[in-house]
Formats: sequence, C-alpha cells, structure tokens
Amino acid sequence: MRQARPVRPASRRSRNESTRDPGPGKQGRATPGPMDRSRRPAAPFEFPPGTAFTWHSESDEPAPTRLSPVDDALSADAALKRVRRGEFLRYTGDFHNAKQLLGALGRRLERPWQARSPLEAFRAERRARQEEHATLSRIVVALDRGYRMELARAPEVAEACRQVWGEPTADFTVVPLKQLLGMLGAAEWRRKGLEVPGLKGLLHPHYGVYLPTRTDYVELLAAGPDVKGKRVFDVGTGTGVLSFLLLQRGAASAQATDCDSRAVACARENAERLGLSQRFQVTEADLFPEGKADLVVCNPPWIPEPPKNRVDRAVFDEDSQFLRRFLEGLPAALTPGGEGLLILSDLAVLLGLRPSGWLEEQFERCGLKVAWRKSIPARHSKAKDKADPLHAARSREVTTLYGLVPTRPA
Repeated sequence: MRQARPVRPASRRSRNESTRDPGPGKQGRATPGPMDRSRRPAAPFEFPPGTAFTWHSESDEPAPTRLSPVDDALSADAALKRVRRGEFLRYTGDFHNAKQLLGALGRRLERPWQARSPLEAFRAERRARQEEHATLSRIVVALDRGYRMELARAPEVAEACRQVWGEPTADFTVVPLKQLLGMLGAAEWRRKGLEVPGLKGLLHPHYGVYLPTRTDYVELLAAGPDVKGKRVFDVGTGTGVLSFLLLQRGAASAQATDCDSRAVACARENAERLGLSQRFQVTEADLFPEGKADLVVCNPPWIPEPPKNRVDRAVFDEDSQFLRRFLEGLPAALTPGGEGLLILSDLAVLLGLRPSGWLEEQFERCGLKVAWRKSIPARHSKAKDKADPLHAARSREVTTLYGLVPTRPA
C-alpha cells in the first residue's frame, strides 16, 4: 500500500477512480483555515497545519486542500453558512456534540415540497438527499495512526476502520463524520449478524454492501422452483444471500460475481461462516462467470438513474444498463433447459422513470419469454410511512420473481 505524501491541491479525479475500493485512500495536506474565536479544548493528539493525511470518501469528492478546525462552540447556523461556502470543518470538540451538530444541520436543510406527481417527488427527494450529503460530508474528523479519533468521549473506531480500509498508510486519516458513523453501524451489524427469512444461520454484512433488511426478494426466492442438484450463477451477489438460500435448498454449486471488491469479500466470508464455502465460489466480475449454469439468478439495481456514490450502485442503474446487459447475455449463460431468475421491483414504473411494458419489450428483444412469475407487495417500512415523500408510489410497489427461458437455442 502506498504511503501518504503531501500534494498540491488536487484536480477532481475520475468517477472510476473515486468509486473503487478506497484502499489507502486519497492523499491531502491540511492547510490552516479560520479558527473559531472560542476557547478550544486540548486535543488528544496534535494535527498541525501542513500535515499530510489520507482522505477517505465514498463519493468523488477530492481530498480537501484546507481544513478549518472547529469545536463545541460552533453553532449549527454558523456551520451551515461555512460549509455552503465550501469549507471543510474539522471537528475537535466532543463526539456527542459533533453528532448533535450533524442532526441540527440536517434539520436546517430544505425538505422536498408537495409534488404534483411521483416523478416530481422522486426528483425533489433525490436533490434533497444530494444536498444533505454534500452538506454533512463537510463535517470531518481526524484519526491518528492507530485510527483513534481526536474527539473527547469518542468511541473506539479502529476495528470498523480496518474492516473497510485496512491498515493506515499515513500518520493521520481524515473522513466525513457521517461516513464514519455509518461504518460504525455497519461494524455492529457485521459483529451481531442478521437474521434472513429462510436462511439457516446468520448473515454478516459488510460496510458498503447492500443490507438485505428488505426481504421481499429473499422470500420470493425461498419459495421458488426446485433447485436440487443444479449449478447456479448468482450475478451481482452482494452479501451472497441468494446463493446461500439456493445452496441450502439443495443446489449443487453456486458461482457468484460482483463488480465491488467489498461485496466479494463479504460473500466469501459469509460462505465460510455458513459452512458453504466448498460449494460456493465468488469472483470480482462485471456480469457472468465463465461457462454455463442450470439456473442464473439476479436481483439487479431497480432504479434507472445514475448512482451518486459507490453505495448507490446497489440501487441505481443508469439507463438500465446493467439490466439490459444481463438480459442480453442470459441465453448464452444457460445450459439447454436452463432458466433465469430475475427479481425486480416495479417502483421505477410507478415513479414514471420507466414506461409500463418496457421490461416485457426487453425480454422479447433478448430472446426470452416468461415461463412463470410470482409477485409480492412491498412490506418494507417506507411502503407504510405516509410521511415519506414517495409514499404514493411505494405503497403500491410490487416485487416480482420472473422465471425466464430462451425462445430460441443459444
């Protein structure tokens, strides 16, 4: 892993670079910013101006070239003005006060107005989420060589950091506090494990990998066709949960792929925990493994919009590119008599992001027909939350498991 070094102010890097596994992270150098006029408490360690540091961010935000130290005397109104001017505020006070500041900033952001259509509501909600991310991500904290946070009453974060980034490569690491809180929550899920309907044993998700707390698609697959003795491909495996369900139901083997290295590591670890590693393989790949399978399963991203950061890729699929390519390649990935299992929500149609009948047109274009289907209404919390801006669409959402077979020989 490369060592951090001081750099000149960096130009914006490409999306591809910024969304890969952070590894050692981007490099930056702290330069002085305006200091609060309040008395500043002594910091647990020194982080002087000009210090080289490693920068970690899930978005394509380049490493800050200027960090402004602030403390508990900073008001939310003052913080909001400063971050909107482009400042990165390095919090140096109390950890619990830092969390309260994030909450207060979030409450000061404009919420989506009453929309005239589901599509307008979606656009407004997404803009609000982008503004929230851009605002809250400018409250940052520094960690030392042992991943110790410089805030008073701060929790231990070293294990969560090592799980995501590995060992530090510089004396200091700088990270948005909101992201670090997400990493701590993910580390707790990973430690405790997650019960999944139909799965024997606990699933241990990793940070940045889609968390299967929404179980509609899992329940559909658990009640799906007989899989005994079949060879399975699992495209876009995430935690590996679909492969594990099929293996426990009698599939002979499962070969999984994912384009994200964190998902690959997560699925591999879970296979070992569940005692399935002898029949499960996972590789980092864009779509299909090599060869053919009796059963190819995929639960693709269901919103045909551009992802804004690395975590978004589990939900957002710009212009349905992933889904299109999966359907195009499916016939060639199946053995004679094989079947594809596609799990997809109709939320994009309900929001007006995809026309009704579009999916069926894609099936026909790709030489596929629907042999059977099973559907289930959404039961996740947002479908029941009338205060949710997208409730009108989410309350009618249906997830369907499609059994697909080729209409002509491959």
